[in-house]
Amino acid sequence: MSDVTINAREIINDAIEAALLNEDINQFRAEFLKIHPYDQSEFFEAQTKDVRYLIYSYLSPEEMAEVMEHVERELQGEFIVEMNPTYAAGILAKMATDDAVDILNDLDKNKVASYLTIMPEDEADEIKALLHYEEKTAGSIMTTEFVVVSIDMTVKEAMRHLRKVAPDAETIYYIYVVNHDRQLVGVISLRDLIIAEGALTIEDVVNRQIVSVSVGDDQEDIARMMRDYDFLALPVVDFQNHLLGIITVDDIMDVMEEEASDDYSKLAGVDVDSVDQNPVAAAGKRLPWLIILLFLGLFTASIIARFEETLEQVALLAIFIPLIAGMAGNTGTQSLAVAVRGITTGELQKRGILKTIMRESVTGIITGVTCGLAIWLIIFIWQGTFFLGFLVGLSIMITLFVATISGAVVPMLMDRLNIDPAVASGPFITTINDIISITIYFGMATMFMRFLL
Repeated sequence: MSDVTINAREIINDAIEAALLNEDINQFRAEFLKIHPYDQSEFFEAQTKDVRYLIYSYLSPEEMAEVMEHVERELQGEFIVEMNPTYAAGILAKMATDDAVDILNDLDKNKVASYLTIMPEDEADEIKALLHYEEKTAGSIMTTEFVVVSIDMTVKEAMRHLRKVAPDAETIYYIYVVNHDRQLVGVISLRDLIIAEGALTIEDVVNRQIVSVSVGDDQEDIARMMRDYDFLALPVVDFQNHLLGIITVDDIMDVMEEEASDDYSKLAGVDVDSVDQNPVAAAGKRLPWLIILLFLGLFTASIIARFEETLEQVALLAIFIPLIAGMAGNTGTQSLAVAVRGITTGELQKRGILKTIMRESVTGIITGVTCGLAIWLIIFIWQGTFFLGFLVGLSIMITLFVATISGAVVPMLMDRLNIDPAVASGPFITTINDIISITIYFGMATMFMRFLL
């Protein structure tokens, strides 16, 4: 972004702040409403509660609805709750239905019932229809604001209908075609509709090769489908092929961000939490994993204790424990990240599980041999002992191979058991590989002790 653009935005924000300070409603509206809704939301989020109350009094529910649609998801519910209930209900009624449902899903059920009672009946009914769908499914993220035409309409009638309903539709680039039972039978692009002869019927120009999703489909699968087909929107149908709604590309972008954040948090071994979340609540989310890892760590310690005699005879072996365990953990996490990404994007299914495991096996051998030879040479030069370098190098070679395989296989196995593969988190894989690497290292050291003494 250029300095000119940044300076222009700062000048506008200063003018808006000055209007608020002077409580000049006309100046505020003139400056605030001429900037993009995203910039409006950025300005709004930065204000104190008292200033936000002033903004509520200066903007209509319809104007505020456009701002709220661009506010950070985590803050939307907080802002809605602080408003006057009637004003808040008016905003929710003017927002895109799917966006309003997202906010209401995060609120207390009593508040939701209150807002639905206050808002106009038609808007309330549309929101109620989406609220009962399970979270993270097509039904929970679809919108009911789209353009639909009957197959027996003429092109001229369809254009007249489009002009009438377009202002309330979330997108008009696709016009969906239904029969008398409201079953989805095809789609027409806006371009095809515009260039078609007015006397033709919709049946003459409809594209019947349509891709749709079921109302219960998982949002992550839908995101992959929209990415693969490059659609701007996807129709949502029930088991009898009745058209229920559409999912637009902006909704899918939110889903992709949400899923990426969710997978990242699981790879870190925690649930997603905000940076300003209550420390007690944040600790409560992190502790379960940490307790599990604590017990696994104790198991690692018990393995080392079993090889106490080996350590007593060659104390130098202890120096390389962090090296071997760390390398195993790092390699396993790398392999895990590749496997989880392949499962999430669908690349694993295309490539095949066996091919993926074979590729990771070869990768493990190459990295293991390379690192093993390198550490062998370093220890030989550093300590002047040939066999100690050979032992550590061989241990690393075997450990990296096993760690690479486990990092790939564990998430695949979890996916087969219908468990989220991201749950095979970095800390979990690291701890498991610690146990494996320590066992291999001390097992080999015990086996070849006579060469070390």
